[in-house]
Formats: sequence, structure tokens, C-alpha cells
Amino acid sequence: MIEAAQFVEAARERGFDWYAGVPCSFLTPFINYVLQDESLHYVSAANEGDAVALIAGVELGANRKRRGIAMMQNSGLGNAVSPLTSLTWTFRLPQLLIVTWRGQPGVHDEPQHALMGPITPQMLETMEIPWELFPTEADQIGPALDRATQYMDSTGRPYALVMQKGSVAPFELKKTGLSGVRANAHPAPVQRFEGERVTRHDALRQVIANTPKETTVVLASTGFCGRELYAIDDRENQLYLVGSMGCVTPMALGLALSRPDLRVVALDGDGAALMRMGVFATLGAYGPSNLIHLLLDNGAHESTGGQATVSRGVDFASIASACGYALALDGDDIGVIDRLFDAKDVNGARFARLSIRTGTPGDLPRPKITPEDVRARLQQHIGGR
Repeated sequence: MIEAAQFVEAARERGFDWYAGVPCSFLTPFINYVLQDESLHYVSAANEGDAVALIAGVELGANRKRRGIAMMQNSGLGNAVSPLTSLTWTFRLPQLLIVTWRGQPGVHDEPQHALMGPITPQMLETMEIPWELFPTEADQIGPALDRATQYMDSTGRPYALVMQKGSVAPFELKKTGLSGVRANAHPAPVQRFEGERVTRHDALRQVIANTPKETTVVLASTGFCGRELYAIDDRENQLYLVGSMGCVTPMALGLALSRPDLRVVALDGDGAALMRMGVFATLGAYGPSNLIHLLLDNGAHESTGGQATVSRGVDFASIASACGYALALDGDDIGVIDRLFDAKDVNGARFARLSIRTGTPGDLPRPKITPEDVRARLQQHIGGR
């Protein structure tokens, strides 16, 4: 058994100062220690996949030797499969995973861990994530972290430490609340604007007009959103998700928090937003003033054949307001985009939902640049790793 401080301080020496995750009783002393150190950054995620995507955003913007850790119970590993297989793996955005081993064979546990426990190592191996047991002796910590960082640096992919019960000695939580959460006594009133709906093409052109390359990063959701942005103007300050649906917003949050010198724009879609609604609360709580969330809502999964979504019955702007966004706009007037970017004295993340028409150019190309090259180009542009 080790002390939480022994691991966290050894990790800090190797650049790990960002943490995100969902608590597990095995992780309790570890999380408690991190929460009470104001020089470390901990984000409480709504689910494990959001934590992985958020740390990927931190890694994307790393302009010095900074690293991130995503923490989760193994029962939540399933929630993280999508970003681990189609985001971190695809773009080569490494991170350290700490995965607790509930239901470990030979160790009595609750019935819900009876299947996940035995298959946890197999799941990691299937996702091509090398793993080892979390260190339980002080002299094991440094070598384990060195193996992890060497692998991460040489491959650009995640490495996992699997934590058994009783690995870390208890550490009392003496602090209430969470660091970095923005106080918001009153929800931002939703501002609504009527007009004539435009196409995604017109909306994206307006986004480009508001996002100068020198100061802004644009992350586009998977599907036609990213492809159409690429077709209009493939700029070095843009990144196009090619999977991990719903992860553009937690990824943007990680980038915005770690790079306050940049304005970060998350281009979302209604289908993607519906998939990970919990992140609205995370963005409302932690979202900094340099984060912009624009949701283009056409009521359809257009890139897969135009099947309808249920967005027609969802008031995204009111949800954003209730979750703590500092600005919440809604409408079908393209002027909403200018209002979103031009608003002054906004102390927190800003949100707008723009209702758009369906329809996509028939000759819409797929990006010819690979995801790895898009990531590398963006990092070079913003002075990243």
C-alpha cells in the first residue's frame, strides 16, 4: 500500500498535473489528495468517456511538458471505449489511464462487477492499450510512471495502470466543493432570435469569418460538420473529429482550460449533443470565458441518410442556461453566430443553438489530410507538443 502523495508527487515530477474522471471507492484517497492541492487541476466528469476526451483536449494544447490522467472504475471503461478507440488512438493523443479493478478474479465484489472484472485486462488489450498493475510499493512508482511515459511519448497512445483494492492508503477529504467551478448564482436568460433558416454551409462560413487563425481553434464534430468545414477552407487552426461522436465538447473544454491564451470553438450537432447531454453540466460548471459552444441543429443524422433526431422536442439553450453557461442564445437567424462571438463581459462558457436547414453539397469531399496530420499541424500552429 502506498500513500496518495507518493504517487501524485512522482507523477507531478513527470508533468502530470491534469486529472479528470468519475470517482470509485478504490480511487477515493487519490482523488481526495488531488482535490485539495490547488496547483493540480481536477475536473469531475459526467462520464468516463468525457474524462478521456477532456484529457485528450489537454494533450492537444500542451505547449510544455504537461500531461493528463483519466481515472475511472472498470465498470465505466465501456463508456470510454468510443474516445479510446476513435479519438486518442486515431489522433495519437496519449494519456495515462487509472482503471480500478472491481470484480478482480478471486476477490469478492458486488454482482454488477462479476463480468467486467474478469474481462477488464482483455478489454484493454483489445483496444491495444498496454497495462500493468498500479504500484503498491513506493519504489515501484517511479519505474511504472517511466514505463508509461516512455510508451506514451514513443507511440502517442494511452497507457493504463489497473488499481487493485487497497492499493492506496486512506486520505481524508477536508475540503468541500470542487476547485475551478465557476460560481453562477443566476442562470443566464435565454435570448431568442427569429429569422430565416440557413444551410450548414452558410453557418460555417460565418464561423470562419469569426475565427481568426492567430487566436482561435475550431474543433468540428464528426460527420458532415467537419467535412463541410474542411471543404470550405482547410485551415491549420481547425480539427475535424472522425469518430467519438459527442466528444467534441469535452475535448474543447480540456483545450480551453489548459490554453487560456486561445479562444476555443466547439462546433456541435444535434445528434452528437444528444448522445452526451451530461457534458452540458460539466461545461456550465467549469467552462472558461474562452470557450464557445455552437450547436448547429438540423434535426437529422444527415451523414447517415437523414434519419430524424429527437432534437425537435429539446430546448438546448434552456438546458445550457440551467447548467450554468454564462450566455445562452437560440434562433434560426444566422446573426446568432455574430452575437455569440461578439458578446462582451461573458464570465464563462457561451452557447448558441442555431436551427439550420438540411442539405449538403453533393460533391462534399472527405479530408485528404489524415487525422494524425491534422493534429500535428494544429499543435505546431498553436505551439503545442
